[in-house]
Amino acid sequence: MKATRTVSKILANYEGETPGVKAKLCSILMHGKLGGTGKMIILPVDQGFEHGPARSFAPNPAGYDPHYHYQLAIDAGLNAYAAPLGSLEAGADTFAGQIPTILKVNSANSLMSGTAGKNQAITASVDDALRLGCAAIGFTIYPGSDYALDMFEEVVEMRREAAAKGVATVIWSYPRGEAITKEGETAVDVAAYAAHIAALLGAHIIKVKLSTDHLMLPEAKKVYEEQKIDISTQAARVADCVKSSFNGKRLIVFSGGAKKGADSVFDDARAIRDGGGNGSIIGRNSFQRSREEALEMLAKLQDIYKGKA
Repeated sequence: MKATRTVSKILANYEGETPGVKAKLCSILMHGKLGGTGKMIILPVDQGFEHGPARSFAPNPAGYDPHYHYQLAIDAGLNAYAAPLGSLEAGADTFAGQIPTILKVNSANSLMSGTAGKNQAITASVDDALRLGCAAIGFTIYPGSDYALDMFEEVVEMRREAAAKGVATVIWSYPRGEAITKEGETAVDVAAYAAHIAALLGAHIIKVKLSTDHLMLPEAKKVYEEQKIDISTQAARVADCVKSSFNGKRLIVFSGGAKKGADSVFDDARAIRDGGGNGSIIGRNSFQRSREEALEMLAKLQDIYKGKA
């Protein structure tokens, strides 16, 4: 499939990358109903690891089956499906080649004590990604955690191996831990900083949360106010994260968070679009709905990113 001019322009920003990595990025960008537009919707299903099975799948019990998520992503015409090792292995043969996949290679869980510190265990390898035919690995970092430096070193090493073997890297950059207040986890200055850290660590695709207009860091707050950086709307805050991702030269998608009303999901997508973001990585807001409702919602999201809604 020939890459569109839009996709070719995006790939040209990755000047230091191998043809293998660019081919994998191209496969994600050219797949599905948003293929060729430079926009993406990715289905991530790592919540069972993070939050437990009942909290994740009981609202729509079909989601206990990994095949359900593969099929949902395929039928919805999404760009990619991301999940931990076991989930991808459970459907890798049945759905081989039907949708680009992203292997989530580290995970946390809700059974840890509150004093354990914010960290994730490495639960899969680059060779697992190759064996399963994945387009990318996905790795979470926690800027603000006392374990952040270890996580940075881990992702740099794994990203280096993945790039050498022609696999792209998606970095989930979620500020949390000892240095971050709860309100600060989604503060706009912290979110932009997290996006920038992911870009500096070599992320090919950056995943962050949508931010609020709160400013947590006193020195950063001074600059935002002195330079009159607009953070008054969600679209403006998205634009700030995009600017912090090498001035838009790195793909950046925004997570959907906990399940909420469809109108809020649509408003988020319009803000991401208008702020110059590359799309949504939306899990619970899709798979916790019935299949019919999820397909309808995802179709409208695609229309939003195409500028039709």
